[in-house]
Amino acid sequence: MSFDASNFLKSLTTKPGVYRMLDEAGEVLYVGKAKNLKSRVSSYFQKTAKDSKTMALVAKICDVTVTVTSSETEALLLEQSQIKAWRPPYNIIFKDDKSYPYIYISTDDQYPRLAFHRGAQKKKGRYFGPFPSAYSVRDSLNVLEKAFLVRQCEDSYFKNRSRPCLQYQIKRCSGPCCDLISESAYRDDVNSAMKFLAGKSAEVMEDYRSRMDAASENLEFERAASYRDQIQHLRKIQEQQYVVGAGGDIDVIHAELTASGLCVLVMFIRNGRMLGNKTFYPSNRLDENAGAVLAAFLAQFYLDDATTLDLPGEIIVNQALPEKTLLEAALTERRGRKVSLRDRVRGTRARWLEIASNTAKQSLGSHLAKRDNLDARFKSLQKALKLPAPPKRLECFDISHTQGEATVASCVVFNEGGPLKSDYRRFNIDNITPGDDYAAMDQALRRRYARIKKGEAPLPDLLLIDGGKGQLTQALRVMTELKITGVRIIGVAKGPTRKAGLESLIEIDGSELVLDANDPGLHLIQHIRDESHRFAITGHRARRGKSRTESQLDGIDGVGPTRRRNLLRYFGGIKQVLGASQEELSKVEGISQKLAEEIYGTLHR
Repeated sequence: MSFDASNFLKSLTTKPGVYRMLDEAGEVLYVGKAKNLKSRVSSYFQKTAKDSKTMALVAKICDVTVTVTSSETEALLLEQSQIKAWRPPYNIIFKDDKSYPYIYISTDDQYPRLAFHRGAQKKKGRYFGPFPSAYSVRDSLNVLEKAFLVRQCEDSYFKNRSRPCLQYQIKRCSGPCCDLISESAYRDDVNSAMKFLAGKSAEVMEDYRSRMDAASENLEFERAASYRDQIQHLRKIQEQQYVVGAGGDIDVIHAELTASGLCVLVMFIRNGRMLGNKTFYPSNRLDENAGAVLAAFLAQFYLDDATTLDLPGEIIVNQALPEKTLLEAALTERRGRKVSLRDRVRGTRARWLEIASNTAKQSLGSHLAKRDNLDARFKSLQKALKLPAPPKRLECFDISHTQGEATVASCVVFNEGGPLKSDYRRFNIDNITPGDDYAAMDQALRRRYARIKKGEAPLPDLLLIDGGKGQLTQALRVMTELKITGVRIIGVAKGPTRKAGLESLIEIDGSELVLDANDPGLHLIQHIRDESHRFAITGHRARRGKSRTESQLDGIDGVGPTRRRNLLRYFGGIKQVLGASQEELSKVEGISQKLAEEIYGTLHR
């Protein structure tokens, strides 16, 4: 079975994450991490010269799976954890003594030191960990060194110094060896480091933020910038907790249910380490409710007589389950020990659920882009619309605005290979009555098809208009006035309840066609309609934000001057806000989980 790299890469996200390359038997060949998944995975399939190892790897690839993370640090830690778990043949694997590394602080010393430790914990002092790899410990020590200026040198070196070493000169040590800091002040720094490693990061970081504010008010801007950098260093260490825990066996299950498809993703966590995930694509829609989908999936996945799964003690799901108590009892009986089903979680578990959600969305997009699925959908659409042949090019238009402000129209294009993003177009709509969707649609269509008549792009076989008879009338008038023929025009109107699967297709003669909710042709229409909506609303938000102010935060509902100031103060700048995860945003004063989700979604669309 050959791997269809072209279609897979079209739908691959540009977010950071971990990718796994699988062979024909589904075994893991290689695990890698990436700051930009699309760019990194694409590099394997380029025609440029590659080394022999990479060529041998690519020749065996039959599938690629990914886990989407919020940062490159998370991706790095997850990569190391999965390499250790699976030992893929194409990864470089160092000798493993089966013990995890720790960070050690020699608290009994007059001037304690930070150190890397692996093995028996016989020395007096505090141990923090375990960490997933030696790399993650050394990376954390490097950051702690910058943030707290606690020494890391060996005792023999420390006791024989007569003048400060290079570490003091580059501001990575406060110079206790030469009495350049008092014992009490040094002990305060050590206590701050231990508080941070013990999980009391909020207390430590608030202290640094207060120091930053005080320095700024006293016009000591260099000192304030130094505190800002320390805050950023500390946030980097915090990222490790989301992909590595101290222990526990947990399965995280997310059902991603959209108008165009269904995906259930299971993420496996064993001994606190995220080992990977598996995706399932039910052939039939079990129910419109994600909770019912999950309940049916859990019963089939864990209770089948043939299953040999190692049932964990905790299963986290993204929706409330019907008959949850009954399902827990059945799973507990099967396991022989207590099994808990949880749909409301916080902290690290909430972060795991977010990773599962992002990965499920990516997996569903990749599944929908596969050639076999697309072919079936195009043929089904041909049959439903009684076309002589499957359409080769589809265009869909949508309008987005907020009470008439910053109106934007989108045009998205699909061909046999799925979304053709190079041909997408947006139109900023001006000189109309605010909120007049008919006039906006008229203007967008005239601009698009006037350009097509000049040869900018080929005509579509099928033109889809998101809306009812009014929008469809505008489309017909424009095409008639521009003397464009041979294009089938159809309106996509939402049903009375506006639920996915109940849409009706409106012909130019006013007749309606209602397809079955499971019809692959309808799923294709829903897919292109949802994509046009996403593309329109992204453009609208960008235009609205720019028209109000240059700040990327000002265009977000619920973020006023106070919350904007809190965000910038907490993270140290807009660049750091853009790089923060949803969980980190929710830690800011005045930012709820719901608002954090809105901010993250707006900044990353």
